[in-house]
Amino acid sequence: MDLNPTTRRSFLGLVLGGASAATLAACGGAAPTQTGAGGASAPPAGGTGTATYWFLTGQPQQGIREATVKRFNAANADSAIKYTEFQNDAYKTKIKTAIGAGQGPTIIWGWGGGGLAEYVKNNEVEDLTSFFAENAALKSKLFASSFGAATVDGKVYAMPAETVAPIVLYYNKKVFDKVGVQPPQSWGDIMALVPKFNDAGIAPFSLGGQSRWTNMMWLEFLLDRIGGSEVFQAVFEGKADAWSDPAVLDMLTKVQDLVKANGFIKGFASITADSNADQALLYTGKAAMMVHGAWTYGSMKADGGDFVSGGNLGYMNFPPVEGGKGDPSNTVGNPGQYLAISSKASDVDKATAKKFFSTAVLDDTEVKSWVDAGSVPVVQGSNSNFGSGKDADFLNFVYDVSSKAKTFAQSWDQALSPTQAETLLDNIAKLFQLSVSPQQWVDNMNKVIGK
Repeated sequence: MDLNPTTRRSFLGLVLGGASAATLAACGGAAPTQTGAGGASAPPAGGTGTATYWFLTGQPQQGIREATVKRFNAANADSAIKYTEFQNDAYKTKIKTAIGAGQGPTIIWGWGGGGLAEYVKNNEVEDLTSFFAENAALKSKLFASSFGAATVDGKVYAMPAETVAPIVLYYNKKVFDKVGVQPPQSWGDIMALVPKFNDAGIAPFSLGGQSRWTNMMWLEFLLDRIGGSEVFQAVFEGKADAWSDPAVLDMLTKVQDLVKANGFIKGFASITADSNADQALLYTGKAAMMVHGAWTYGSMKADGGDFVSGGNLGYMNFPPVEGGKGDPSNTVGNPGQYLAISSKASDVDKATAKKFFSTAVLDDTEVKSWVDAGSVPVVQGSNSNFGSGKDADFLNFVYDVSSKAKTFAQSWDQALSPTQAETLLDNIAKLFQLSVSPQQWVDNMNKVIGK
């Protein structure tokens, strides 16, 4: 997560159940089987062209992507798609260079947000607004909230695809019972719980603060709950001094109030998320709560003994803030992955890509494959595939949060440009370390808006 962003960005695999859960495939770019290896067969006889598609290695995601292309090729006698696979870091380097040189693939796999906005700025991807207007059934099939990270200046430039992973407030039920308290229903409840857990010798919240992006999740939720989704949207759109909104100062002050109240595990700034040490603190009862991604469910199930299977893991959407303007149904995290079409592709290949989008991507077979892998597809009604197994409750929770969210905000470091994202992460770390004031934080971030 650039951190090494693979765990969130190419996620999820939430491989729930079975020995394979231990890896959580949590990281779509991790442990790749091949790099840049050609995948599909040549176009069938009489084909008029071959569209290209680049995406990431890492199971089970890789196999699902491959199978979708192969089904499409088998069903289309006059066109085909050839895919090439890359490890995560290699892909991020290769795709930018290739697109900038006009040599990118027809279909561009990505994370939407800031990266997509850069492509749009440089006229490198196709405007798909009219495509979705003509394919209304396809658009309505997908979670409405997933289109935010696919939209730039009111126009849609990518198709939401694959799976969703909101950020979740997890809690240890056994610890709550021990202290005799209930899960928080507001920010005031959170602050009131802090001294109760500290008095019991239990850290209120686990946090892998060395990773920086873990701290960011707190700000994302607090800003939404205090000021509503419009505040960060103004930042995303590059409006001057957008970070000066009063809701931002309120957010920053509340975070530092929580730090000063010893709301987080002692030494959180030296704990990494990649080691899963923050999760271990929750399931061993050393911490009562944790704000983290839906992808951590699988690894806690695999590594936490009977913590999950024994019913000791609780989870909920982040609670509202008293007097806040934000809709409590909103969520943040990864609203999907995104498929764009190169504006430099031939008309024939663009048509093939659009046919692929409308007939193969997230068809019934692919949806079932994602669910079988333990993930929640970005598709209305996909919960009908969840069954009644031990993980069904969590999958239904993720589905409900994702499908009912008025706004599903993309993680800030994905939504912003690389320059803004690095400045953001640096200042967030300083905020949690109390080495920068809320006003200094705002001033520092305003300087890089639009860069």
